[in-house]
Amino acid sequence: MTDTGVCITSRRRGTEVALLHEDRLFPADEASRAVARRLYEGIKGLPIVSPHGHTQARWFARNEPFPDPVKLFVQPDHYVFRMLYSQGVTMEELEIGEEQIEEPREVWRIFASHYHLFRGTPTRLWLDYAFQELFGLTERLGEKNAEHYYDTIAEKLETREFLPRALYERFGIEVLATTDSPLDVLADHATIRKSGWKGRIVPTFRPDPVVDPQAPGFLDNVRALGALTGDDTFTWRGYLRALARRREFFKEMGAKATDHGHPTALTEDLGDTSAATLFEQVIKGTAYAADLEIFRGQMLTEMARMSLEDGLVMQIHPGSVRNHNAQLFARYGRDIGADIPAAMNYVEALRPLLNRFGNERDLTIILFTLDETTYSRELAPLAGHYPCLKLGPPWWFLDSPEGMRRFRETATETAGFYNTVGFNDDTRAFLSIPARHDVARRIDAGFLGRLVADHRLDEDEAVELARDLTVGLVRKAYKL
Repeated sequence: MTDTGVCITSRRRGTEVALLHEDRLFPADEASRAVARRLYEGIKGLPIVSPHGHTQARWFARNEPFPDPVKLFVQPDHYVFRMLYSQGVTMEELEIGEEQIEEPREVWRIFASHYHLFRGTPTRLWLDYAFQELFGLTERLGEKNAEHYYDTIAEKLETREFLPRALYERFGIEVLATTDSPLDVLADHATIRKSGWKGRIVPTFRPDPVVDPQAPGFLDNVRALGALTGDDTFTWRGYLRALARRREFFKEMGAKATDHGHPTALTEDLGDTSAATLFEQVIKGTAYAADLEIFRGQMLTEMARMSLEDGLVMQIHPGSVRNHNAQLFARYGRDIGADIPAAMNYVEALRPLLNRFGNERDLTIILFTLDETTYSRELAPLAGHYPCLKLGPPWWFLDSPEGMRRFRETATETAGFYNTVGFNDDTRAFLSIPARHDVARRIDAGFLGRLVADHRLDEDEAVELARDLTVGLVRKAYKL
């Protein structure tokens, strides 16, 4: 106990010991907090709509138990292992990249003994939520109780209640989108459909492997694209036809959106002859580095044109310098926690695309950023003007309580609430989904609570807005 009488190892939720305080993330002032509580009560039980993420359709197609706590909490979550790596824990010690974990209890012990590293981070909130709400664990994780944690989680993972489909239903998920290569035949999605299960798992078209000339195996990917569609993908017209066919296939399989993870937001609008010439140079390997960026920019505009034709929502996720740690990339490949945000320009970068399609009311382009300095200066003014643009929620490094608050504060005054699209969790860690959505709901309830307390918003408006920010805007934006 501290000298104030507060227990330092746990908190109380009513008469129960709890890891999480029931008022977490609400404003500190009583007037705002009281409104936030009421708003949160009205939205906390609403369905989870997850239109963008990186969970695996295979989990739901096979519906097999998750192997062990390490496979569930440590190995798929770069938020976890990048923090441990930053403090000297090696990837080898965590068995990152290994298909079969040889010493899962030792990996878990290492994780538990370093749990203090996550103090004050959103990762801590997500993990504590899963530990408490799913596994009934109420004592803070540490090296002394690592075995108890491991045994409790492992035992529950063997029950039917913790199979992927059961968890999907328990979480109250309405729809869950995966992110998929254009070369994926979506066999797992087909299996889910044929199974008769009512859960809605939809693919998302991520064309990066065949539109980014610097993607690993780009030429082989373009060749494989042609093999899938029967088009000559080494000609400009055939290449575009093949992409349109794959988009249509994804749409038939339930896809509602495309996703584009480009290094920058640069767009181009070349004439057909110039675009064909550039494509030929890319295919032959004679294009300069600057030309490769122009080609990526041209493909964003081509994808926008196709979205206007087929109705798929377009998501643009620029601004990450991928694989910054060259040694780890050489050893482990992509997605090992070494991607770093970079400064972005949107005003000039998007001008070619917006000059062509910006005024289209039937096109939806959702912009994300890792550069929050652009919210008030560029993104909010753009989305507050162009009919086709919407602002995606704080993403990746900004998917945090402070990041969400800053987003609302800097974007709302110019773009309003209704040029945003609610929240999406963008996660590979399945069990963090309800925790992430709970954080977003609490932050929005708190933000709206302050507006009511400041007499800038009536509470009945806040009630309506809270529902819209939770489910209404995301359903509308992604045509769900």
